[in-house]
Amino acid sequence: MHDLWTLRGVGHPAEHLPMVLGCDVSGYDEDGNPVIVHPVIANPDAGGGDETLDPNRALLSERHNGGFAEYISVPRRNLVAMPLWLTFDEAACLPVAWTTAYRMLFTQANIKAGDRVLVQGVGGGVSSAAIRLAVAAGAVVYTTSRSAAKRAQALSWGVREAVPTGERLPERVDVVIETVGDATWSHSLKSVRPGGTVVVAGATTGMNPPADLGRIFYLQLRILGSTGATRAEFEALLRLLEATGTRPVIDRTLPLADIHKGFQQMLDGDVMGKVIIHPSSDN
Repeated sequence: MHDLWTLRGVGHPAEHLPMVLGCDVSGYDEDGNPVIVHPVIANPDAGGGDETLDPNRALLSERHNGGFAEYISVPRRNLVAMPLWLTFDEAACLPVAWTTAYRMLFTQANIKAGDRVLVQGVGGGVSSAAIRLAVAAGAVVYTTSRSAAKRAQALSWGVREAVPTGERLPERVDVVIETVGDATWSHSLKSVRPGGTVVVAGATTGMNPPADLGRIFYLQLRILGSTGATRAEFEALLRLLEATGTRPVIDRTLPLADIHKGFQQMLDGDVMGKVIIHPSSDN
């Protein structure tokens, strides 16, 4: 989705263009070692040990050419050793969506086994990752979608119930994972229990939903923002995946020549998980 926003002209000043897109990358380093690129390029000391708080941070493809190229250059700190139990396609799913979901769930919301978690809008990279990770952590997970097929897919991942967008849940939840924005914000606030938490890491349907401040202060809700993840969180995500056997959701794999088809499928909402692009024909 970050690439789609860039193509729409969001977030890239003219002086940073042209730019090769693609913020999720797996491949080989110059010595032939399999690696994954941690996508947050920043000074970890600037945020007190949290590079996501560095005001000068940038995501790969914002100031450094991204993964839709055969070769890229990034700071060595951003290379994470790729475990042998991952495929390159699986590894390429992780840098943005899966680390974002990990930080939302475990750093910001601090979920634990038995917590009730609502993930709004199953289908996208972050929401699919959040569902899989929350289920793996032992949470009771609910999700929403307008698509009956996507709701059925979510049930196969272990969610307790998948309901049409905006439909009332059978119980209030402890945590809401919110990346949709306008279309689901009111439902998110109505679905969380008093004293519960809504973690926001995106707003694909609009950035300015009604605040409903009365509900927020009267029910003492916690509204937390979340952006990206640290390298340490990336490494913690890999340990969780190894321990639980959880793996990324791959919708389809395409050659670079068909990248526009992949973008169109994302725009049409016809994606469940991640779309993988192979920049060279010999991969």
